Amino acid sequence: MNNLQYPITFSFKITTLSNDFTAKNASGQTIAYVKQKMFKLKEAITVYSDESKTQILFTIAANKWLDFSAAYAMFDKNNTEIGKIARKGWRSMWKAEYDIVDKNNQPQYKVQEANAWVRVADSLIGGIPVIGVFTGYLFNPTYHVTNKAGQIVVKLKKMPSFFGKEFELTKVADIDEDDKERVMLGLMMMILLERRRG
Repeated sequence: MNNLQYPITFSFKITTLSNDFTAKNASGQTIAYVKQKMFKLKEAITVYSDESKTQILFTIAANKWLDFSAAYAMFDKNNTEIGKIARKGWRSMWKAEYDIVDKNNQPQYKVQEANAWVRVADSLIGGIPVIGVFTGYLFNPTYHVTNKAGQIVVKLKKMPSFFGKEFELTKVADIDEDDKERVMLGLMMMILLERRRG
């Protein structure tokens, strides 16, 4: 994924059964197309260079069966593991919390939902017929990625839209060049998991 010019937009396709989305940079250039394999007992994600799906950039796979504390390993096109994103078990039932770790299994970044009450309101009102359609405009969670010093480096925010199909990633502080793709892939996996949870 080259040209990581922020803000980066994740746009989900709402016309398909799958959880596919396109990532575009600030110039509107597609930097990735993310496809989730349907009907798998383990999560299986493929990240392509664009919607043509001719060039695979990365894959992400769960290393445990469907589990609240599953970790998701990220692999480059040579099938070399470059890191993982791990959900923080039962603690993330109330408020989303994940760790992004490097290829040596060393924690590097934390991903945390800024306000758990936004999720609660979205889930409760989203289940009401007719009115629930508008929750995408009313309740928009934000996720903070922080480094070891506790400094926020990027923010991922759900944008006002029907069916919650737009997310925007903005940079707050510098990230090591070696970490940029790992953080991006971790957030791609996380947002798929969080959309499924509601």
